[in-house]
Amino acid sequence: MKESPVTIRSATRHDAAAIHAIYAPFVEKTVISFEEIPPTIDEMEGRIEATLKSYPYVVAEREGQIVGYAYAGPHQERSAYRFSVEVTAYVAEGAWRSGVGRALYSVLLPELAQKGFHAAFAGVTLPNPGSVGLLEAVGFEYLGVYREVGFKFGQRLDVGWWQSLLSK
Repeated sequence: MKESPVTIRSATRHDAAAIHAIYAPFVEKTVISFEEIPPTIDEMEGRIEATLKSYPYVVAEREGQIVGYAYAGPHQERSAYRFSVEVTAYVAEGAWRSGVGRALYSVLLPELAQKGFHAAFAGVTLPNPGSVGLLEAVGFEYLGVYREVGFKFGQRLDVGWWQSLLSK
């Protein structure tokens, strides 16, 4: 059976509950997110509003339900990094491998380029073949690994880094 298409739009504060429902299981059950306590819906609302002041934050809808989201933020705080961003995307469990991640990045990355950003970076807790496959499918190139940089659920965790040049 073919999946129904997704629509990508800018997130609003009213999407916080749906975004929380997607994100909380990643925090509570996986090492994909390094947060250890899921943010509240109110905290998510604040994060959305804060992000949208300077960066895009998009959601994917399928049949009226939010099934994924992606956003950008600063890569580093120093002024010299002002044209670089860090990006992330999360897809609801039932929508994995259905094109949602690609659809999100197909809107997010060009919007970042249009806003004048030059380089996008993405960190992935390893191993994570799904996220690695998505990033490479949308044009990110592997850079390297921060070995044992994280610690969650009693284990030391590596983070791989990927980069996409938005303007050439």
